[in-house]
Amino acid sequence: MNAIIITIGDEILMGQILDTNAQYIARRLTEIGVEVVEELSIPDKREEIYETVDYAMQEADLILVTGGLGPTKDDVTKKVLAEYFGSRLVFNPQAMEWLEELLRNRNLPMNENNKSQAFLPDNCRILHNFKGTASGMWFEKGWKSLISMPGVPFEMEHLMDTYVIPDLKAKYPHLQLEYRMLKVYDVPESQLAQHLETWENALGDGLRLAYLPSPGLVKLRITAKGEAVKHLEDTYESLKKILEGMRYVEGEDALEKQIGDMLRRKGVTVATAESCTGGEIAHMITSVPGSSAYFKGSVVSYANEVKVNVLGVQAADLEREGAVSETVVLQMAEGVKKLMHTDYAVSTSGVAGPDGGTPEKPVGTVWIGVATPDKTFARKFVFSFTRERNIAKAAVKALELLMMEI
Repeated sequence: MNAIIITIGDEILMGQILDTNAQYIARRLTEIGVEVVEELSIPDKREEIYETVDYAMQEADLILVTGGLGPTKDDVTKKVLAEYFGSRLVFNPQAMEWLEELLRNRNLPMNENNKSQAFLPDNCRILHNFKGTASGMWFEKGWKSLISMPGVPFEMEHLMDTYVIPDLKAKYPHLQLEYRMLKVYDVPESQLAQHLETWENALGDGLRLAYLPSPGLVKLRITAKGEAVKHLEDTYESLKKILEGMRYVEGEDALEKQIGDMLRRKGVTVATAESCTGGEIAHMITSVPGSSAYFKGSVVSYANEVKVNVLGVQAADLEREGAVSETVVLQMAEGVKKLMHTDYAVSTSGVAGPDGGTPEKPVGTVWIGVATPDKTFARKFVFSFTRERNIAKAAVKALELLMMEI
């Protein structure tokens, strides 16, 4: 089964908001064996919506639409879908009950715009949106389905998880797609692709390898469809054998999630002292739910006086060697470990750019320190000329070094 995702909204095309809906829908569909063949973003215009829906209904078995279901005049998706599927918008008493209950629980008045959301097409299945005022709609035409959901991400996710995914699995039990993933560190994508070229060319029907690069690592995903699922494990094992000698981590969990699991299992804690990364490492760690069990805190010591007054870095060392040095990051890691009473600590100091580089310490130079219960050490890296990539790569590398010591 293949699918097309359509996201509707002028604000998406204008770059005012990030379209996270298509990403979420694609991931959830892939998990159950539905192949997403196209993602389309279009404005809140009747003609564009009608033509795009007509195109998608011809090209795909399943169409998922988000956006344009609000109570304002520029939200026209519902009217266009009613027109396309030859239905009328009729008052739905059940939808009105849902609206009244939702607004009452939020202590909000019912207005005419809200009431209009109880008028729904008379030939579709209505999906109860417990999170908002716009109901979802499930249309059928022959063997094809179109599902329309609100554009608000948490409302769309609620409908996907409550209705769409469970019902698709029940309706199409034959769908079969599985994948395995691992992350390779410190190998450029082009070099990795060259290393795997012969192995990749020998993959059988229904097996596919995807490269997903990000700062400091490349994710490799093997996908198996249909009958090829039975060969997935053997293929995955052969990939690991080809990667011997390279550093990789199995699974799709983010690095910070894997580190959190390790820290929690061992009952130990960590803190960070960050200069050039500006709190990025702390942000990554605390993005994981439950991180308060092992993360004590962070000192963003951007200024040298903070390094001295808070972390205990020796002023003479700063003067002699500069902030971007092995001596300083060692003292930063030891200082924050002592300050926060943790078992582990990581520190960073570098030249993120675009300015501030010297022949001895060019832009992209970063020192990373790691303090453990038994030792403290530092490593020097030279990344790129781009500030954002330097920060991202330094944060990932710091977590990598930490993970190797836990």
